[in-house]
Amino acid sequence: MRATTNVTKIVDAPVEKVWLAIRSIDGLDRWFPIIDSCRVEGEGVDAIRILGLVGGGYMRDRILEIAEAQRRFRYERFELPFPVENYLGTVEVLERADLRSDVIWSIEFDVADDEKDELVAFIESALSDGVDGLERELRHGT
Repeated sequence: MRATTNVTKIVDAPVEKVWLAIRSIDGLDRWFPIIDSCRVEGEGVDAIRILGLVGGGYMRDRILEIAEAQRRFRYERFELPFPVENYLGTVEVLERADLRSDVIWSIEFDVADDEKDELVAFIESALSDGVDGLERELRHGT
């Protein structure tokens, strides 16, 4: 069954600063509590991002799109320790009139019907924590 989920958050930082952090591909180990390490092989589209998880295990992403004009970043997660397939992530950064930014992080994936609700809840929580971590880094440098 195809599942989709997204987290939209206001980040207290200008759109250019938020977009620069997202488009740089790395940094997820600083933003997401569940990610212990982040390393990138290659540059830009087709780069591979390798994420080590707290407690063990890895995830691997292939960068599919870095759309500057739209401030949109897309990746496929082709290796992960969860029972999902065809995992596609999209991050969009939108400018707000108040000098803050909207970050919209969307995920689509295929999952067994009986595991959908649990995995959607887990992914939403992880994304929310990650965007909060991004904001902390941009605001405080930590």
